[in-house]
Amino acid sequence: MARIEVEVNGTHHELEGVEPRLLLVHFLRERLGLTGTHIGCDTSSCGACTVLLDGKSVKSCTMFALQADGRAITTIEGIGSSADLHPMQEAFWASHGLQCGYCTTGMIMSAIDLLGRNPNPSDGEIRAGLEGNLCRCTGYQNIVKAVRAAAAATAVESATRSEEPKRSGELVEVGGG
Repeated sequence: MARIEVEVNGTHHELEGVEPRLLLVHFLRERLGLTGTHIGCDTSSCGACTVLLDGKSVKSCTMFALQADGRAITTIEGIGSSADLHPMQEAFWASHGLQCGYCTTGMIMSAIDLLGRNPNPSDGEIRAGLEGNLCRCTGYQNIVKAVRAAAAATAVESATRSEEPKRSGELVEVGGG
């Protein structure tokens, strides 16, 4: 048994007695109670278990929990809440990018990583970026539409933030004249 120290969704965790062969997906679900990360195939084919590890998407069924020691993990529970959805969650809901919902958490986490690397992807780049995530309920069109909508919403949000006046004590001139 081993000791692991990780930051999950912004919260520091130190746990003893972690089985060296325990997969990260089982650690998240069973030891931390974060069941939004789904177990689909246990072979890395479906992507339902995708989380962000130090900001990059990984399939948590392909790595041991001990490999995450000292690192930051973000699960679906860490990106938003029902009262304050992440732009990607909002886009999946508004664009009907989810059907049964089983693959959705992995799709969302992969799409967040994709937009982090490419804030304005083409439909082909979105499809390539989500290649490791499988959905049995849909033809992916609404998922692509959702990622495109999230990219647009994120771009508008970024532009709005950059237009806000500086608040660091710097004098900002308002009006003209």
